Amino acid sequence: MTTFLVRRAVTALVLMLGVAVVTFAVFYVVPAIGGRTTDQLAAQFASRDPSPEQLAVIKHRLGLDQSVFIQFWDYLKALLVGTDLPPGSGAARCDAPCFGYSWRLHDSVLSLILDRLPVTVSIAVGAAVLWLVLGVGSGALAAVTRGGLGDRVVRVTALLGICLPVVFIGPLARAKLAWLFPSVTYSSFLDNPLVWADHLVLPWLTLSFGYFALYTRLVRSGMIDALSGQYIRTAHAKGLARRRVVWQAMRVTFPAVATVFAMDLGLLLGGAVLAEKIYGLHGIGALAQDGVEGQDLPIVLGVTLFSGLFIIVANFAVDAAYAVLDPRIRVE
Repeated sequence: MTTFLVRRAVTALVLMLGVAVVTFAVFYVVPAIGGRTTDQLAAQFASRDPSPEQLAVIKHRLGLDQSVFIQFWDYLKALLVGTDLPPGSGAARCDAPCFGYSWRLHDSVLSLILDRLPVTVSIAVGAAVLWLVLGVGSGALAAVTRGGLGDRVVRVTALLGICLPVVFIGPLARAKLAWLFPSVTYSSFLDNPLVWADHLVLPWLTLSFGYFALYTRLVRSGMIDALSGQYIRTAHAKGLARRRVVWQAMRVTFPAVATVFAMDLGLLLGGAVLAEKIYGLHGIGALAQDGVEGQDLPIVLGVTLFSGLFIIVANFAVDAAYAVLDPRIRVE
């Protein structure tokens, strides 16, 4: 298992470097190739109406008057060790990992992201837990009652989840379930976990419905295959309790569920941003939108880079969980 985790860690580091290269190319290299001057590039990182002195400072600080390789090295160095900020920026230094500095808001992009991150993470994690619990449970129920009433009800519900997108479910849930969940706001989990959960139930339901359908079908098909296996028939013949047999069949589906969940992490973050918009919550999605509307390129760049790195780290965590769930990896 150690070898597996080391390989995954190396892969994660390579992917992080790839994300850094792609974001640098999109925000620095491509505009220059498109014909933008260094002053125009510097203006993208400044406030809406930058002064000539401010443009000169930003151009020098970002190395826009240097070669592309020096610019990329400064970009990586800011991520790894931080960078000093010029006078008048509102701060002396952008500490590592420095995702940029907003001249419009006079704050580091990482600080702005961390202020909004609890909202987005609360929506994403709550929805993920909800769809995993309900999806795995419903899939197991459908497999055990194959062809029965429970199986048909679960399959019809899953079909609805696949057909109805978040942009349809969100406004519908907000209109029809407002009497049951009148307040959709964010409050800190540490202050009161019950209030935190009660105020985010609607975003969780909205985001989890489609994923619930996918995981229900995945677990159902996996368990049906497992329950028809020879070792399950042997367990029945030896008189093993039914609940233990069902649990063993369910465990067979866990590695597949972990694999699909790793691929869904990127969509999960995007879905959380969409849920923020529907319910008026101020998370990372709202921050990115403010950056676009305010022409604050450091925020847009920082959110893009942070999201990519976040997904890579989350995938590595899922790979570690996969190593625990799959005995074959532990043996290797």
